[in-house]
Amino acid sequence: MTETASAPTAPLRARAEIDLAALRANVRTLRALAPGAQLMAVVKSEAYGHGAVRCARAAVEAGAGWLGTATPEEALALRRAGLPGRIMCWLWTPGGPWREAVEADVDVSVSGMWALAEVTAAARAAGIPARVQLKADTGLGRNGCQPGRDWEELVAGALRAEAEGVLRITGLWSHFACADEPGHPSIAAQLALFRDMVGYAEEQGVRPEVRHIANSPATLTVPDSHFDLVRTGIALYGISPSPELGTPADFGLRPVMTLSANLALVKHVPGGHGVSYGHHYVTPGRTTLGLVPLGYADGIPRHASGSGPVLVGGKWRTVAGRIAMDQFVVDLGGDEPPVGAEAVLFGPGDRGEPTAEDWAQAAGTIAYEIVTRIGTRVPRVYVNEEQDGVTR
Repeated sequence: MTETASAPTAPLRARAEIDLAALRANVRTLRALAPGAQLMAVVKSEAYGHGAVRCARAAVEAGAGWLGTATPEEALALRRAGLPGRIMCWLWTPGGPWREAVEADVDVSVSGMWALAEVTAAARAAGIPARVQLKADTGLGRNGCQPGRDWEELVAGALRAEAEGVLRITGLWSHFACADEPGHPSIAAQLALFRDMVGYAEEQGVRPEVRHIANSPATLTVPDSHFDLVRTGIALYGISPSPELGTPADFGLRPVMTLSANLALVKHVPGGHGVSYGHHYVTPGRTTLGLVPLGYADGIPRHASGSGPVLVGGKWRTVAGRIAMDQFVVDLGGDEPPVGAEAVLFGPGDRGEPTAEDWAQAAGTIAYEIVTRIGTRVPRVYVNEEQDGVTR
């Protein structure tokens, strides 16, 4: 990912502006919603496309006590960048960098006996106790240990390793399947099963530092799920986990990313002129077309062809025809903005521009995907890096 510390001196083809003041404010808002719990800032997948290191630092500045990643490589990259404190990663495969994670003081998630065997072997080789969190599958059906015999075996094995001084069981955790669907019966069912599985582990002698199940939607709407730690991902970046839950503003959150580009061409065309591959759009009359130099190679969803909204010259325009690999066209309806004029694909909405949710609706997906998929050809330009008068 290309990063730019501050606003560039020369115009860029396109830019994803990352407002770190908004991110810090979102952290404070989320902490206030779960006052009895610590907050984990989830910065997996380059902080949902926003830039992991810069966003992690801003989140820690604002009071996040933990950082969360999916892969161990992401966690190790944060350590190499000098990020202190607690870091957790949860997506492991056999032969992963267990020893490196142990030596970097990273909390690793374990869902089954194969992973427990690999992390204990790595800890013995390193001569350092591993920090291990046991994950329970309470109903999502992805990673995590099944209740009953499997959970009992995992808890017993982890406790034996802890008694040997090979590891420390630092957490018990799980993940919701439908917390973004208010009132879904699985929410209460998963919460009850999590309490049962945690209760069993603690009866056997586990003394975790943290117990956690709440993701962004649960942090916002299920206070009984907060326990010792909440894991906030998409909400950290000012995006609502689901339109049904409310808008970002309803929760006091502000979108962090604004994606824009400079028009590469403005030209007059006659009526009946085909636009882009397949001529799925034909101009209804004489008009002007604007060329936006972003395409699906930059993460603009091709599924939003003919429907994606763009703000140009203070007006909403719509993608005309197919989104190509590097560019797409908007029909300017006869308006004549200059070449180089700003085209805003999405942002907070303050200037009337579309939001990531608008693009999600246009593409038939979720706003998580819209921001996360913005590619490495788009420089991230960080603004509002100052906090308390100190430039970071």
